[in-house]
Amino acid sequence: MAFIPYLPAAALAPEERVPDPDHIIQVHAVHPAVMRQHYALYRTLMHAPGPLSRREREVLAVRVSGLNDCPY
Repeated sequence: MAFIPYLPAAALAPEERVPDPDHIIQVHAVHPAVMRQHYALYRTLMHAPGPLSRREREVLAVRVSGLNDCPY
């Protein structure tokens, strides 16, 4: 769960929601259009074809989060 206030998915119209069970993207819900664009960017970076495997991308994300003292 985020340590900053965010709007719960139930407070958004269905078309403004993104699948985010960990509330990582949801912190952007105060501006739903930006939140949806951020989610699209995340999906592209982590799931689209590219030179790194999904596992390598996840390892990099975890390492960067650790370096940034991010609890995710």
